[in-house]
Amino acid sequence: MDIVVMARALFGASLGFHIIYATIGVGVPVMIIIAEVLYWIKKDSDYALMARRWTKGFAIVLAVSIASGTIVGVLISLLFPSFMEIVGQVIALPFQMEIFAFLIEAVFMSIYLYAADRLSPSLRLVSIISVAIGATASAVLITDVHAWMNTPAGFRITPSGDVTDINPWAAFFNPSFGVTAIHVTLSAYMTVSFIIASIAALRLMKSKITQAERNYHKKALTIALYFGAITSLATAVNGHETAQMLHEYNPRKLAAAEGLFETTRYAPLSIGGYTSLEDQRVKYAVEIPYALSFLAGDRFDTEVKGLNEYPEELWPPLYVHVLFNIMVGIGSLLIVVAFLALFWKHILKREFPGWMLALLVTSGPLAMIAIETGWCFSCIGRQPWTITDVLRTENAATQSPSVGILFVLFLSLYIILLFVTGFVLKNYFKRNPVSKDLSADTLG
Repeated sequence: MDIVVMARALFGASLGFHIIYATIGVGVPVMIIIAEVLYWIKKDSDYALMARRWTKGFAIVLAVSIASGTIVGVLISLLFPSFMEIVGQVIALPFQMEIFAFLIEAVFMSIYLYAADRLSPSLRLVSIISVAIGATASAVLITDVHAWMNTPAGFRITPSGDVTDINPWAAFFNPSFGVTAIHVTLSAYMTVSFIIASIAALRLMKSKITQAERNYHKKALTIALYFGAITSLATAVNGHETAQMLHEYNPRKLAAAEGLFETTRYAPLSIGGYTSLEDQRVKYAVEIPYALSFLAGDRFDTEVKGLNEYPEELWPPLYVHVLFNIMVGIGSLLIVVAFLALFWKHILKREFPGWMLALLVTSGPLAMIAIETGWCFSCIGRQPWTITDVLRTENAATQSPSVGILFVLFLSLYIILLFVTGFVLKNYFKRNPVSKDLSADTLG
């Protein structure tokens, strides 16, 4: 395998592994806040118990997230040294600020985890809100570097290759920063809400649980469905803004996402199928007339640039259309699932049947697949550039032959960590079932 391809594959695998833990780390604190607020309002101990149990799981995941995040930082320096030379001069500010965001998260997480029983409800709420602020800020600041790679700003490259006219704040507030930061944050919140819905639905499918356990899981499922419905809908709205950003700043990527070869007014949106280079169209797709033009510019006659406007060597891989469709398709499905479940619960006022609980069980894994494919689309869709129109990936990557050894070692490490995390979580909650905590709360 080519060294550059192997370097990309290794970093992609590292990032894909870290995204699982980072997403959970961003979303769970917000769910804990909701549980704490409901406990404060309703004085229902079930919500306090949710907050405690979610915190224990969060602490286990956070430990692995810190380790995997450190590995990603080391690997990007080893695998893409030329890229880091520019990053160090132009966009180091988010990395420096992220240290303080992580410090806030770690300090208040320690307070909340180890001193929650000695704090008043208001101080517990302040602590977990601080954790959520730190976790979200960390994600936003790291995402800022990714946004800058897509829409670089705040510097200039001279013909001799020197970096000049550096403006760190212009780089920080690059054109895609706002829409990308919001999308990453909302999608993390959405994913965690559906993961919790998935777990609660799985528990409710069991027949041999007490009524107290059933009530507890119903409350957790209700929280997750409401938050999931809100965040999934907000993510879709933000997706519209993302399409407009791509239309303005990276039309190649938008054209590849939709398999559009010819510059077109009244461009259709292609759903499903695959992009055929020979036929220069998306085959077996369902087309919604004029929809792509509307997404790009809020007008049905918006002109959308096609891939043929650019040299073929600058096209992103055409399979990004499939990645984009998976991400959007799952996101759309989750909106339907969440609102259908809420309609069933509050309008029809019925208990969830088995088929709906089974559907809700799949929502968590599907949301995580959407996160993974979304990141793959965003990064692969930037190819052949590491920094769009500035630095090609082949010029940014290392040429060290030891990348193959690193690939095997780190891939093995990720597999081991994934199984260890699952083992620790399973055994902790097996030894501390919710029935035991509910009994303790009742006796207390």
